[in-house]
Amino acid sequence: MSQLPLRAQLASALGRTAATLSRATGRGDGSVIGGRVGLMLEPDLLRKLAADRKLVLVSATNGKTTTTRLITSALQELGDVATNAFGANMPAGHVSALAAAKDAPYGVLEVDEKYLPEVLDTTGAGVVCLMNLSRDQMDRAGEIWLLAQKWRRALSGKPAHVIANCDDPLVTWGASTAARVTWVAAGQRWREDSWCCPECGGPLDRSASGAAWACRECTFHRPEPNWVLEGEDVIDPRGARWRLDIQLPGEANRSNAAMALAVAETFWVDPARALPRLRMVTSVAGRYTMVERDGRALRLLLAKNPAGWLEAFDVADPALPIILSVNAQGPDGRDTSWLWDIDYRILADRPVFVTGERRLDLALRLAVAGVPFQLCDSFQQTMAVVPLGRVDVIANYTAFQQIRAEFGRAV
Repeated sequence: MSQLPLRAQLASALGRTAATLSRATGRGDGSVIGGRVGLMLEPDLLRKLAADRKLVLVSATNGKTTTTRLITSALQELGDVATNAFGANMPAGHVSALAAAKDAPYGVLEVDEKYLPEVLDTTGAGVVCLMNLSRDQMDRAGEIWLLAQKWRRALSGKPAHVIANCDDPLVTWGASTAARVTWVAAGQRWREDSWCCPECGGPLDRSASGAAWACRECTFHRPEPNWVLEGEDVIDPRGARWRLDIQLPGEANRSNAAMALAVAETFWVDPARALPRLRMVTSVAGRYTMVERDGRALRLLLAKNPAGWLEAFDVADPALPIILSVNAQGPDGRDTSWLWDIDYRILADRPVFVTGERRLDLALRLAVAGVPFQLCDSFQQTMAVVPLGRVDVIANYTAFQQIRAEFGRAV
């Protein structure tokens, strides 16, 4: 039996299982549950579903879901693309994504940083996109230097073409064992996790702009980039300048778009063809979406760790009230000590409303920072007291999903 009919049979069976589980449980995650069941019944299922496809794996601490969406949009210029559009970024989610688009010749899969070595080994993906590494859910993922080391080992000896952000020293170190690397100067605003050389432990010296870096005690240094993000523009390897003009806001999303363009070109989709598709993306899994209720228009922003909160502050409108919501459930990480690594003083001149399961942790942090705030027991209570008009909302993962559920997940 040929590989394609086998893959089609596996995908069809998995789809039926997922639909049955969704009906039985009444939950919207039947496809992921189906993926888990499929892997239990056939441990090699992911490998079989990935066979004969041209795959991209996207991994980072922040921006994975958005960059996956941007790359997928660009590659749709070539045909159908299988993707895990809503962040189910472990093997069960990958099985579900590939099974849902069994005939798609291309695949773009967001991959949890910890699972990247396993997924790369299983799928044999031809392209890997690596963007940033910073502390996140350390009770689950562990020390980020260890993650970078796992990336190095996973890429060594593999034929995959790696697209990597050379402005992040940890990403550069993690990618440097790959057989082929395209370096993208995509920026690094959060640098608090990369002041030491991952090669020898010595201090890193940075240029005034913060982009160029080199170890003071060994030869490890920033590679010469092939692609460069410069303000609103991206400069390609031939020196041509392309205005991004994307609809997703903020510097972080321009960085994501630069990475997506570099990935697209490995499939011979040049910026002239890819950019119009990137500009069509306006929201990703509810992020940046505007929702309205009772005279208030809320813009939803996701931030899960110190680096993510820094980017969210960059996008938030300083003239607007802001709602902050923090939980500490399993997907968030139980430890909220990272709240103390964020400089909240940027919020001092606007109305701040604090809610979520760990609102007291956040309230203490704001009090120490000297930021006035109003504490609310629930999101519903917050909605009752926040001023009419436009409001920004920053929430970590499960808090963000709870807010989406409050609006019927129509976002």
